[in-house]
Amino acid sequence: MKLDELLGEYAKLEQSLADPAVHADQNRARTLGKRYAQLTPVVTTYRELEAVRADLQAARELSEEDAAFAAEAEELEARIAPLEERLRHLLIPRDPNDDKDIIMEIKAGEGGEESALFAGDLLRMYLRYAEREGWKTEVIDAQHSDLGGYKDVTVAMKAKGGDGVWARLKYEGGVHRVQRVPVTESQGRIHTSAAGVLVYPEAEEVEVQIDPNDLRVDVFRSSGPGGQSVNTTDSAVRITHVPTGVVVSCQNEKSQLQNKESALRILRARLLAIAQEEAEAVASAERKSQVRTVDRSERVRTYNFPENRISDHRVGFKAYNLDQVLDGELSAVIQALTDADMAEKLAAHA
Repeated sequence: MKLDELLGEYAKLEQSLADPAVHADQNRARTLGKRYAQLTPVVTTYRELEAVRADLQAARELSEEDAAFAAEAEELEARIAPLEERLRHLLIPRDPNDDKDIIMEIKAGEGGEESALFAGDLLRMYLRYAEREGWKTEVIDAQHSDLGGYKDVTVAMKAKGGDGVWARLKYEGGVHRVQRVPVTESQGRIHTSAAGVLVYPEAEEVEVQIDPNDLRVDVFRSSGPGGQSVNTTDSAVRITHVPTGVVVSCQNEKSQLQNKESALRILRARLLAIAQEEAEAVASAERKSQVRTVDRSERVRTYNFPENRISDHRVGFKAYNLDQVLDGELSAVIQALTDADMAEKLAAHA
């Protein structure tokens, strides 16, 4: 959308939000208020830039009569380029999911028990990062391994305000590789194993309509490490979305109803992701970003324990503070990915 269109939309939003009748509908008021907040930095920066340009023109005209204004003109001129750059960044099309919370799945891959232990390390890393960010987390479903790792674990993350969780963790999807001496290795040899991470923006019920007739629901007994039954009732639920073939299982909760609700929550997120990926695939202006188009089967990051090194292969990021990263200090690598994505967007809209 062009700048003049955004300015016009902002003016209309101001008028609407000043109308008491609009606030009688809380959902509409909330939607308009959210959009108003998104556009405010654009309008504020534009107005500041226009004011500086006007002051600069006035200072230049006055400097012809009074040399004292020449220094002021230089100061004003120095402010224009940074403001123009800020406005360019703000005008880049925004990811519509950035305000959303997420559902994350971490799955053990090649490497057997060591991979399951690494999946547990990744879960702890993301939970600690969420704690640092002040987010609320909830483990929706988990399949434990014999040694205390995870064969498969699903966690929901919810922000309390500002940007959503998706804005920060949308780049985490892919294959994460670990290089270390496994606890199961008696010879002290370094092994490589991997775990997969999937990240979905959480879908509201109104965004994804699921026809109950499209679902096949199966119930079974929950199982723990080694396959032993956790309880004696058929409380675990497996839901198959027949049109897409997507299958979701949940067994964490004690009741069948709770497990079904959790499974539907995950299913909605997956179906939303599928719909958005299909829309992007047919869009004529699809952007081939090295960050955003990473295939989920692609190796995205390596965690090397002997060297205390973390490497993100998409943007060439490398740091030697792996111990701190695994304790939730993910800010630097996430910022590197965010910056690379912004650079791609700026190049595409240059």
